[in-house]
Amino acid sequence: MPASGQLRRFGSRRLARSLAVTGIAAIALPLFGATHASAATTPSAATAAPTTAASTTTYANNLDGWIRESLSIMAQHGIPGSYEGIHRNIMRESSGNPNAVNLWDSNAAKGTPSKGLLQVIDPTFRAYHVPGTTFDPYDPVANITAACNYAADRYGSIDNVFGAY
Repeated sequence: MPASGQLRRFGSRRLARSLAVTGIAAIALPLFGATHASAATTPSAATAAPTTAASTTTYANNLDGWIRESLSIMAQHGIPGSYEGIHRNIMRESSGNPNAVNLWDSNAAKGTPSKGLLQVIDPTFRAYHVPGTTFDPYDPVANITAACNYAADRYGSIDNVFGAY
């Protein structure tokens, strides 16, 4: 709702109504015969509501930040998983190295090595890529989010994965 109401003419006089909204309390201030109305610019501490500025959340460029950013994207897409489940699987799969590549398992022998924090092969990454992340299997957030999307489809959640998947 706008901070000031409509001006109405009553003969040669104006009636200005201002509505000041503070938190959940609203106060209407009728001002008869006034040509304008103003509200206090600083509400008292007792009635002041916290203001929320539009901001973008920034995450640290490390394992903790990558997991937290992935969890945020997963929540937006309804993909289940917990910090602990993701962290446990990352440590088993890549020891936290986003550039890890497995060159010795059956996938690598077939020419499709596992890559990244959660060791995702390219076809799986493409099939389970989540919008809002880069299309790069080495990108930590994209890798985590795609792997968690796959794990959710196959196992119900990354939290249910306790071995190679």
